[in-house]
Amino acid sequence: MQGVRRALLGLLFLLPKNAMSRWMGRFASWPLPSRLQRAEIRLFGWLAGVDLSEMRDEVEAFSSLQQFFTRALRAGARPIEGGRACLVSPCDGAWGASGPIASGQLLQVKGRAYRVADLLGDEELADAYEGGCYATFYLSPRDYHRFHTPTAGRVVRLDYHPGSLWPVNSMGLQGIDGLFARNERICAYLEPESTVFVGGGVDVGWRSIALVAVGATMVGSVRLAFNELCTNVPGSVPIRREFGENAPHFTRGEEWGHFEFGSTIVMLTPPGELEIDFRPLGEPLRMGEAIGCIHPVEPAEGETSRS
Repeated sequence: MQGVRRALLGLLFLLPKNAMSRWMGRFASWPLPSRLQRAEIRLFGWLAGVDLSEMRDEVEAFSSLQQFFTRALRAGARPIEGGRACLVSPCDGAWGASGPIASGQLLQVKGRAYRVADLLGDEELADAYEGGCYATFYLSPRDYHRFHTPTAGRVVRLDYHPGSLWPVNSMGLQGIDGLFARNERICAYLEPESTVFVGGGVDVGWRSIALVAVGATMVGSVRLAFNELCTNVPGSVPIRREFGENAPHFTRGEEWGHFEFGSTIVMLTPPGELEIDFRPLGEPLRMGEAIGCIHPVEPAEGETSRS
């Protein structure tokens, strides 16, 4: 088995993974005659194990397989658990590596660490997450492909990091060092609403949750619901967008993007008020499930909260 894995990884080193993934995205977006399109979607849904009863739209409404991949769900299919002090899962999927952030490192899988600074592409910013928590969420082809916010807040910054598109399955995780920091990804920084102090919060430095949407082999693109930035564009270069006073606000559990197939979300929280309840590897979860909490603290003497 190890020999087969090494051979497949060797082949992937030679293949144009980004171009292949773009071709896959285009192929999935090609419309077919209505009868064939319905058959293709139903066959894919059956093979992948998709629960068609959760969809907002009927199969007949989708003009391509890509539209089906990025489908919306019917109202109430993903209830948002808890109150405003509850962190919720940003997506459907399976629980991956998680734990405290120590010595500037995260775990890809047991025994294979990678650097926070490499994932975020920012040495200074990585220090803000030391002592915090992280969690990894894997989306499979059968999962709901849209991702959402774990708490209410403002997306104050976006960073796009071009890169490779290695598979995020067990072969890639065990065979490629720093996989998530090498693949194409969009890092969104969500400044939580009213999390620092009881009564509204004050600005006390960088306290944002990092939500990293990681691309993978055969993922046509990662796209955002509120900005035209997307991954896997030929000739792309790193991009940073800071929104300042125009930062878009999101309610808890609101959609902020989607994968055009399955992939991975890595979530990092700074130390202090935000806590993730770690789960066993591979445990399934759904968007909106409670995965942690916020512990607001009283303002220090002389500090006032915002209205």
